[in-house]
Amino acid sequence: MSSSERFQPHAATAMASMFDDVSGRYDLLNRVMTLGQDRAWREAMWGAVPADAHIVLDLCTGSGVSLAGLRRPGRVVLGVDVSFAMLEVARDTQGGPGWAPRVACADAFHLPLRDGSVDAVTVAFGARNLRPRPAALVEIARVLRPGGTLSVLEASAPAPGPLHGPHAFWVRHVIPLAGRFSPDPSAYRYLSESIFEFGAGPEFERDLAGAGLEVAARRSFLFGATRLWVARRGPAVGQYRAAAPAIVRNARSAGAALPAPASPPATEADLWRMAQAALAGALTLALGWALRMWINVNAHLPLTTLQRIMGWALLLAGLGLFATRCLWLLLRISAGARGR
Repeated sequence: MSSSERFQPHAATAMASMFDDVSGRYDLLNRVMTLGQDRAWREAMWGAVPADAHIVLDLCTGSGVSLAGLRRPGRVVLGVDVSFAMLEVARDTQGGPGWAPRVACADAFHLPLRDGSVDAVTVAFGARNLRPRPAALVEIARVLRPGGTLSVLEASAPAPGPLHGPHAFWVRHVIPLAGRFSPDPSAYRYLSESIFEFGAGPEFERDLAGAGLEVAARRSFLFGATRLWVARRGPAVGQYRAAAPAIVRNARSAGAALPAPASPPATEADLWRMAQAALAGALTLALGWALRMWINVNAHLPLTTLQRIMGWALLLAGLGLFATRCLWLLLRISAGARGR
């Protein structure tokens, strides 16, 4: 399927086909491309959901990675996506009895929910796939109760500033390169292009306002590579909460028990950190070698002053970033070993 089809309005079929193809390695590659930080970013998104939100919709839920952090006793969590293959992964990893999340296949532009029927909506790395975006936000606002919360986590385009060059290079070249390990490399070329199309943030905030959603908070991560928006739907007359407090207990009721998904064993977590540390260490060594070569040959290359400055900036920034990350991971591994 061509990339142009994926950029068409209401391209649910094209999106479903693409995510069906990459469902097997999707989460692993996300970890690699976000340098292992996607979990921390999702925690910030989860934290924006009010504790008393009884019914929560995770839109574009994909493989259900965001569902685990939304689970609470007394809370109904619904994951919606257009990809059956992704939803099968979500069902297998997050499904279960009691207050476990439920998943459903549906188009984000035609949600099978009543007006004002949910207390909060979360969208992690899916908003840029919804076209036309203003219409998708209007549909989200429709199902969100007055005063309800929308929490959106999304990869954003490089903003003007000193880090524009390295950020643009990462999105334009590194992400498609990582996609070569996927069954459908074109999906990651699409990912790169869709990040640029999404914009650096102001465009999205204008669309939120147009849908009657007021931005209450915003955060940026990894120097603006990923952003979090928390918005509220304004009050309206004649609409009601999704469920009365007398019917559904507070999501953090004292004494309520919920069989949470099993946490990975400490050794498994350390192995994952070791793998990340090894990758960061290898990239640090590679960038150190590249910097040494650059020092030796850059004066002899036919480059402009700006190109030389960009070369120094990319190599030094990359070397510093990956060396710092390698050290941080090794400290985390060491701290975990001392704690056992």
